[in-house]
This record gives sequence, structure tokens and C-alpha cells, in this order.
Amino acid sequence: MLASRWNAVLALFLAGAMAATVAACGDGAGGGGTADSDTLTEIDYYEAAPQNTQLPKLLDACGAQAGVKVQHQQVPRAQFMPKLLQQASAKALPDLALIDNPDLPQLAATGALVPLTGLDTDGLYPSIVAAGQYQGQTYGIAPGVNGLALYYNQDRFAEAGLTPPKTWDELTAAAKALTKGTRYGIAFSAVGTEEGSFQFEPFFWTAGASLKKLDSPEAIQALTLWKHLVDSKAASKSVVTWTQADVNDQFMAGNAAMMVNGPWQLPTLNAKKDLKFGIVPIPIPSPAAKPVTPLGGEVWTVGKSNPDREKKAAAVLKCLLSQDKSLEWSTNAGYIPSNQAAAQQLGNTDPQLKAFVEEVATAQARTAELGTAYPKVSEALYTAIQACLAGGKSPEEALKAAQAAAA
Repeated sequence: MLASRWNAVLALFLAGAMAATVAACGDGAGGGGTADSDTLTEIDYYEAAPQNTQLPKLLDACGAQAGVKVQHQQVPRAQFMPKLLQQASAKALPDLALIDNPDLPQLAATGALVPLTGLDTDGLYPSIVAAGQYQGQTYGIAPGVNGLALYYNQDRFAEAGLTPPKTWDELTAAAKALTKGTRYGIAFSAVGTEEGSFQFEPFFWTAGASLKKLDSPEAIQALTLWKHLVDSKAASKSVVTWTQADVNDQFMAGNAAMMVNGPWQLPTLNAKKDLKFGIVPIPIPSPAAKPVTPLGGEVWTVGKSNPDREKKAAAVLKCLLSQDKSLEWSTNAGYIPSNQAAAQQLGNTDPQLKAFVEEVATAQARTAELGTAYPKVSEALYTAIQACLAGGKSPEEALKAAQAAAA
């Protein structure tokens, strides 16, 4: 039943992608400048395992199924969007691009992507559909998504006689109780990049704050929580320099009893056999609060070129989004399938993913409120976090400056 639904969805997607093609200028080469329509180009920013080893294999398999070769190119994350925007300006986007979902509106606004007007989103999480849209049209779709949850060291919790926290008060109490010697109660990433905003947004949104007003009482409440954790030494001051990978390292080394992180860390964590850990949803301000986490992960897009290339790119994409390939991708990358039924099935069979599956249902695309304005607001937000946790500003002062910068 699940497979047949996916086949129907993907067939409609393929038809829509083919119908949406637009001929390119000049000799019609497109696809990053290669004229051979039997060879397609693909670009992404994966630099770390397992994604950087898994993706080429999937591209080879799906290219063979579509009767083409797919040239895989990986670009460092910091260079990725500048390169794509330059290619879009030159009407030379790669045939396929796997981009971070918050970057989609910016790239779609250039007019260089094929709108996937025939995509039937039946069975997909609404938040995932929204993450692939720009001005009401779908330009990308995710084979799988990720989010954030709270990891906890089961041995340290047992020693302290604690149960996993569900509310902010419980989180604060547990973090303080678990802080001992060189071990902090909790670790999170407050680094001055999108990672910092991404990690803060579950607390920001769950408090009821909006990215349209960064200095609201709800936003101040969320940043006050983080500041209190750092000021009370339940969290290290180094959180302002830690990436999510650094946070994972601290947790694995026993330097933090809890951490905020994503499912992509599971392969590394599971490889450490003596580490016993559990995963629960991000704590909320009160039992009545609605849990809202940011939707993480990437979406596949098709660059405009010519009808023949776009048709073949759509065929490759159809394969990449098929139930077996998306499940293979999600399993290896530590992601949650975009299809609700498949995600629920995975959550029921894999206890480590249960919390992430629960959160996807109420997750929010980072660009849902702001569209192309999100990067500017995100920068203002992570700058405010840094100013508060490392610069000595109060949450009110930091967020007031952030709102002024974002306006």
C-alpha cells in the first residue's frame, strides 16, 4: 500500500517536472555548461560521512536506472550558495542540486529552478511540503528530513535518580544536578552561524516567539533560559564556539550529560559501544506549550536547462525519491523519511528515532514566516545569542538590537 502510494506520487511528480520545463538560451546546454544530455551534473555540500559516501552510490544507481551518468560535485558549505547563485545568474545551474531547505527561496527567486507543478504531496508532512515552496509553488522536495531532540546519558541519569526532563524547569534542575567536576549538565551549539539559530529555534518557537519580532517577551524568555544555563555553569561558556559536531564530541567524551542534537549523529554515537544514551523531545516551557522544532535537511531541485535534460533529471529525481531509495538515504544519513506513513513505521521499529518522528509532525520550516528574508533575520538572531552569552548583554538588550538589525 505504501509502495503503491509512493509510485503514484512520484509518477505525478515526474510528469509535472517534464511539463514545467523551460528551454535554455544559447545552445541549450544548461546543466552547469555540459552539452552532453546523457551526462547530468549534480551538486551538494556534504563533506562528512556517511552522506558523502552514500550519496554518490545513490546517484550512480538512479542515473543507471534513468539511462544517464550523473557527475557528482561536492562544494564546501561556505562556498555552496555563492556558487549556486553565480551559476543561476549565468543560467548554468547543475541539473540536480541538493540544497539546505532554508536556501530554497533565495535560489528559486532567481528563476533558475524548474517549478515542480505536477508534484502530488499526498502523504507527505505539510511542513516538509512548505519547506520546498516559494511563492506558492513547489521547487524542491526532501527525500528525508532531520530535526533536534534532547540526548541524555542514561548512566548519569540513573546515578542521579533522574528521569528525562519534559519541561524547562525540569531541564534546568536536571542540568544543574548533573553538573559535576569537568562535566556539564547540558551542551548545545550557540555558535555564530546558522547552526546557532537552528539550535535556539526549538526553544524560541516553543515559547511562542515569532521571527517577525525577535525582541518579543516570548523570545526574551527563551534566551533567558540559555543565559541562565550558562551563567549557572550548567552549560559551558564554550557553547558560543561549539558547532553541533563539537557538542556531539563533548557528549561522547562524557563532558556533558545531555545535549541538543540531531539524528545525523546516531551512526557516530552508536559506534561507541560503552555509551548508553536515550533521546526525548526537546523540553517545553510548560505542559500546555506546543512543541515546535525547526525542520532540518535538504531538498532536491532541478535546474532549468532544456526539455530533454530536465526530463532526464526528473527521472533521476523520481528514483531518488522512491520509497526504497529515500528509506535507504534516511537510514544511512540518520534522517526521517518525508512520507508520514514511512516515518511512523521507522519510528515504531527504531526507538532512537521515535522522538524525532514525534517532532516532525509539528516542525516548522525556517523560511515559513519570512521566505527570502530568513538569512538576514537568522544572522541577527545568532548575533544576539552571541552578544548575550559571550558579550555581556542582557537578553532584552541583545534581542532589541537584533530586531533593529533585522528590520
